[in-house]
Amino acid sequence: MTATQLKGSTGLYFDDFEIGQSWTSPARTITEADVVMFAGISGDFNPLHTDEEFSKKTQFGGRIFHGPGVFAVATGLESRLGIKEGTAIAFLGMTWNLKGPVRIGDTIRVEQAVASKKPSSSKPDRGVITFDVSVVNQKDEVCQEGQWVVMFKREQ
Repeated sequence: MTATQLKGSTGLYFDDFEIGQSWTSPARTITEADVVMFAGISGDFNPLHTDEEFSKKTQFGGRIFHGPGVFAVATGLESRLGIKEGTAIAFLGMTWNLKGPVRIGDTIRVEQAVASKKPSSSKPDRGVITFDVSVVNQKDEVCQEGQWVVMFKREQ
């Protein structure tokens, strides 16, 4: 049994990460239910998401999933990798760009790589990892991308 298993964590610790290390999440198909539920949770009933006839006349040619909804699904897909399980302390921030629409029926996945790592100068039990993150559809088109900054425990 490893020290990680003894402590009850299955995720990676700060020192386990290497710059350039990468992962691809499982994929998930966006459904009508996703659009309806996200509209209900967020209160965003913009006709671009909820009115097929209106949205057919837009540059998208039909309804699209909410941009923040895509981000929310991406966080769930990324969590399925398990790399943060029991070892992430906090999500510290992000930069995020919406590059293209995600439509009902699109299947998306998250591609993630370690961009940088910085040990804490004030607290030696932790460090910060910056990830390059992309949400990619079934056509290998990048729909959203940016960086996520996460604080991790150091294994002691």
